[in-house]
Amino acid sequence: MSGTVEARLAELGLNLPDVVPPLAAYQPAVRSGAYVFTAGQLPLVDGKLTTTGKVGAGVTPEEAYDLARICALNALAAVKSVTGDLDRIARVVKVVGFVASAPDFTGQPAVVNGASELLGEVLGDKGVHARSAVGVAVLPLDAPVEVEIQVELEP
Repeated sequence: MSGTVEARLAELGLNLPDVVPPLAAYQPAVRSGAYVFTAGQLPLVDGKLTTTGKVGAGVTPEEAYDLARICALNALAAVKSVTGDLDRIARVVKVVGFVASAPDFTGQPAVVNGASELLGEVLGDKGVHARSAVGVAVLPLDAPVEVEIQVELEP
């Protein structure tokens, strides 16, 4: 089913990817009542990481910003996998972004803005959310960025 949110994605020149299959023992997204919680989404494109490494040491903040956008698209795909329709999103409640960082890199919030800004572009006011941006030593598959989202659904 394709609705307003997916039409907005198309206007932005973006395609909603297929849901990324789990890399371990978990589900890409789980619905609990009126909420959907996604697993951490890596910047996988067609099942592959396009970039690996640490932000601030081989991966630029600008590259990581773009990777966070990919993570957010993957998170929306995970939400759709359990709702069937992104137009059911009432609002994004929380975004958590993890940034694999060089020891002296402190720009995690600017990197995770990639995900936050994409959600705002796609969902408008429904994309405004609380957020955490966390620097970590390493992420699965040596990904530079990982993003998870929590959304509330329309009744």
